[in-house]
Amino acid sequence: MNETAMIADVPVVGPLMALLVGVVVVVFGIAKWKVHPFFALMAAAVAVGLVTALGGWGSGDPLGAVSDAATALGSSAGKIALIIAMAAVIGECLTVSGGAERVVNSLLSFWGEKRAGLALIVAGLVLAIPVFFDTVFLLLLPIARVLAIRTGKNYLFYVMALCAGGVIAHSSIPPTPGPLLVAEELQLSLAVAIGGGLLCALIPAGGALMLARWLDLKVPVMQPTRPVDQSADALVELPSLGASIVPVVLPLILIGLASVWGLASQGEVPQLIGFLGDKHVALAAGMLAALVLALTSAGGRSENLGSLLGKPLELAGPIILITAAGGAFGAMLRDAGIGEAVTALAAGREINYVLLAWLITALVRVAQGSTTVAMITATGILTAAASETGWGVNPVWVFLAIGYGGLFLSWANDSGFWLVSRLCGWDAKTTFKTWSVLLSVISVLGLIEALILSAIF
Repeated sequence: MNETAMIADVPVVGPLMALLVGVVVVVFGIAKWKVHPFFALMAAAVAVGLVTALGGWGSGDPLGAVSDAATALGSSAGKIALIIAMAAVIGECLTVSGGAERVVNSLLSFWGEKRAGLALIVAGLVLAIPVFFDTVFLLLLPIARVLAIRTGKNYLFYVMALCAGGVIAHSSIPPTPGPLLVAEELQLSLAVAIGGGLLCALIPAGGALMLARWLDLKVPVMQPTRPVDQSADALVELPSLGASIVPVVLPLILIGLASVWGLASQGEVPQLIGFLGDKHVALAAGMLAALVLALTSAGGRSENLGSLLGKPLELAGPIILITAAGGAFGAMLRDAGIGEAVTALAAGREINYVLLAWLITALVRVAQGSTTVAMITATGILTAAASETGWGVNPVWVFLAIGYGGLFLSWANDSGFWLVSRLCGWDAKTTFKTWSVLLSVISVLGLIEALILSAIF
């Protein structure tokens, strides 16, 4: 009786109305009115604050909605801005130095042309950790074309393989912006998020490779026949493989060392190990290694320190703003009382947050197109709800469900859809039958994997 009375006293309709208003602003702002995602997310954050204040169940006043959203924006940016900026510099340096080409060529040399699809999916997976998907696709597509010309077949297979590796890393492995913010909001250590993302990428990647082979047999596409730029083969002085992978591997080693040491010693980590294993310090070490690689390699000697640091920030800046705005939206939802409302609605019921995370992310993804926006929007909703109920599972499985939910059904409102369509010379129907199907299958495989693992562990 008392418990029922307590639940009845919890505002439910108001917070859910604030949530609905916020999601409508995001989806219609981006998908219908073509508003930049940063402004759409900030408008949603302010709208949630206004609904909360005017509804009378929140703690703020209408005039404070804007300042509260701005404060939340700053707090969110402080968690992810430096990491994203340094990851962007690493990606730029790997590109201009030829280091990325060296990694791809070494993988192809190791596995041979018969296993080129495996080499491409691994290359996409590794290179997309510090580099955004668009860059990885532009970097590896000429390799896929060269391979298709040499073999006279399998162009679709090669393209789908490199796409699969790139999108899996883009959605589930920090320091890519979306996974980075999700890990921060779920309070997962970077080592756990990166390690979990990499290990759990194996099954979706394997499934994607088999699907890519099947699609290559079933969907006819024109093989590339025109002369292509083979500068990757013509480069005389590519950096060594060891030097090329240090900028990516070094941060992972430092972060992993501190985490493993902490687990083995029950939290007693030496000060030096703890310092070097800090995510910002580890990424800074990787960035310095990347800068040295670029400035000393044949491919990067024409560059200077200013351009190597400046150009990637032009790309990283909007990503930082979008990601931080998503964090602000989530913070305003928490202040709106979503957590308490979900607790009241879920009284006497068991919520499967892994399945719920995938569903919410997939719905927002289909509605507005962006994987990153879908992930950070869903994270705001889920963390607000789970703040009262608890996750009920290890949050790493929720992290994976959010990531793979963000890949579901890429179609005409996704820039990646048109990037693949235009650069490969495919019409929209062909792209839907290949790219869209591939990402949807990866998404469902990731969900199944997360559900099974959450039940076992």
